[in-house]
Amino acid sequence: MIAISVTKARDNIYQILADVNNSSQPITITNNRGKNGVLISEEDWNAIQETLYLNAIPGMMESIIEAGKEPIEECSVYDPNEEW
Repeated sequence: MIAISVTKARDNIYQILADVNNSSQPITITNNRGKNGVLISEEDWNAIQETLYLNAIPGMMESIIEAGKEPIEECSVYDPNEEW
């Protein structure tokens, strides 16, 4: 992971933000007090939040793994009238 000082980040924030969004690679922003931060794109942040949410639902991860093993030919067609 790339690390830059908070001073450099302040001087180049627009370019750094563009780089994070284009590459999806987080950047650690450091300071001399040892309290660092990490800059990630909003898209990556939303993906992380979605993953955490889905992992918090009991049995969801196992269900996703099992569904991934199902052959595509056996997948059912979406029926909006199907009762859940």
